[in-house]
Amino acid sequence: MAEIELPRLYLISPPQIDLSTFSDTLGRVLDGADVACLRLALATQDEDTLGRAADACREIAHARDVAIVIDSHVLLAERHGLDGVHLIDGARSVRAARKALGDDAIVGAFCGTSRHDGISAGEAGADYVSFGPVGTRALGDGSHAEAELFEWWSEMIEVPVVAEGGLDPAAVAALTPLTDFFGIGEEIWREDDPAAALARLTDAMGDQPS
Repeated sequence: MAEIELPRLYLISPPQIDLSTFSDTLGRVLDGADVACLRLALATQDEDTLGRAADACREIAHARDVAIVIDSHVLLAERHGLDGVHLIDGARSVRAARKALGDDAIVGAFCGTSRHDGISAGEAGADYVSFGPVGTRALGDGSHAEAELFEWWSEMIEVPVVAEGGLDPAAVAALTPLTDFFGIGEEIWREDDPAAALARLTDAMGDQPS
């Protein structure tokens, strides 16, 4: 039986951070795991706050050869030397972001549970698409990305895919053969030891049927 190539880790920041403490926490998490990319996903729209967070997290990430992108803010990505942008409106802004940031930048797109949006984002030039949440929630309309969506994508589409939102060990184990990245954020930051929480999730990637 062919060995499954394990997904990479795609770390998502908390919506609010205190740089005086988060910087050390982020460093410990990145030192303890093989993370491919960090996404700065702050809830604030304050430009100064975002800029300071971008600068601090960029230094921490780049010192460990981890790429860093920011939610939505194309101009801030360019101004603060980030590696790209994560768009939260599906395919709608992909072409504009690519034009602004150039061919070498990372441009990703969150496409919710929509296969159509994912295909459109890929055709528009997205480097990856993300689907989620994969866990069931009472938030929004309660929709979530089913395993069948990732199975279809992995068989039919070459654009890398990220599974995110509501991950637990069971979901990680089930989606390991079907996704290229796991987008992990609130699942670990709400724990007292985020590095240990991340390790529990990554350990679940090995829970595959023999």
